[in-house]
Amino acid sequence: MPKINGNEIRPGNVLEHNGGLWAAVKVDHVKPGKGGAFAQVEMRNLRNGSKLNERFRSADKVERVRLEQKDMQFLYETDGMLTFMDTETFDQVELPSEILGERRPFLQDGMTILVEFHENEALNATLPQKVTCQVVETEPVVKGQTAANSFKPAILDNGVKVMVPPFVGQEEMIIVNTETMDYSERA
Repeated sequence: MPKINGNEIRPGNVLEHNGGLWAAVKVDHVKPGKGGAFAQVEMRNLRNGSKLNERFRSADKVERVRLEQKDMQFLYETDGMLTFMDTETFDQVELPSEILGERRPFLQDGMTILVEFHENEALNATLPQKVTCQVVETEPVVKGQTAANSFKPAILDNGVKVMVPPFVGQEEMIIVNTETMDYSERA
């Protein structure tokens, strides 16, 4: 595994630190008035989800871990566990539903997602950036309301509440950004 300097850590990097695998969530480069510069790194443990704030000086060396990425198809959910199938080998992998966090409602049957592995252990799952959903409940379109740059609340078929432009009506298909959980465009 390659070693990198503490000032080369970027959000999304996976590091081996204190005997565990940690994903860098947030990185702030700080130059105090006294002393040397350092990177203040907020990290999340990939195995148990715990968080850690750590300071790395530019002279500090850390192990950067490369994860193997595979496209896998979502099959079903049972007892809080999500089952995915490798589309090439047909091997099945179970991951806890908490791995997707608040983006879990956007996971749809048959959806292909990216699962990251370290030494055959599934550690992370990433949804596609954009997902098509149906609006099941929203206020009716009001004529003349589109002149102002306003949004109205809507409930999607997966139960998620988003803000949509005034011209989007009930039963319409829209595209939602899964990272920001915001309306993106009409489908």
